[in-house]
Amino acid sequence: MSRADLPFAGIDGCRGGWVIAQWDGGDHLQLFRRTRVEELFDAPDAPAIACVDMPIGLPETSEIGGREAERAVRPLLGGRQSSVFSVPARAAVMAGVGPGDERERFAAACAAALAHSSPPRKVSIQCFNLFPKIAELDELLLRRSELRDRLIECHPEVSFRIMNGAPLDVAKKVKNRPHGPGLDLRIGLLARAGVPVDLLHAKTATALRAGLDDLVDACVCAVTAKRVLEGKALRFPDPPARDAFGLPVAISA
Repeated sequence: MSRADLPFAGIDGCRGGWVIAQWDGGDHLQLFRRTRVEELFDAPDAPAIACVDMPIGLPETSEIGGREAERAVRPLLGGRQSSVFSVPARAAVMAGVGPGDERERFAAACAAALAHSSPPRKVSIQCFNLFPKIAELDELLLRRSELRDRLIECHPEVSFRIMNGAPLDVAKKVKNRPHGPGLDLRIGLLARAGVPVDLLHAKTATALRAGLDDLVDACVCAVTAKRVLEGKALRFPDPPARDAFGLPVAISA
């Protein structure tokens, strides 16, 4: 089966690139890597809809709690609210991917964040490490407006919460290490949604140079892509907000 028959894709960032889960909505799932998201859409067998675990649409000024999208989904997650980080201002993101070594770029990002946040605050190193991927998506969607209805922001924990009908009470990572009970819970939810889960194990993750949690997250993003294409997805907020460049700002689940 070619990926032309796999219309739904989920995308999760990993070290050195992106993990892709492309799915037909039934028994066929393919897991692979791409260095850049655009490569997925340049292929002749590109998905109809792809959901990505990364912010789309950046604020000009970062407020407490982040964008309206983050503020809308956090109350759904119970004790897992910390998994939704506040997206900093566009100026901070772009300063963080500018010239200079990592130390210089982090300092520039913090300076830009202080100047474009209310109240003024810097960015964390964890958030800073995501800036190259956030900037990659931003540049892609500003350059290729035809992808704005095909590449959709989601958040795995929000998607799992909607699938579960209640907040999940166990994390998939503890102290930055895979947590078996949390992974098993989420793999079970994927199986219940019809995703073939036989590839979701450590051997596949190692072959793709990713974590098992990355594969699990990519798969739930693919489930959300199916819901988007079928008109069943929830959006937070609905209708989406728009950033200064017209990019939609909403988390779908």
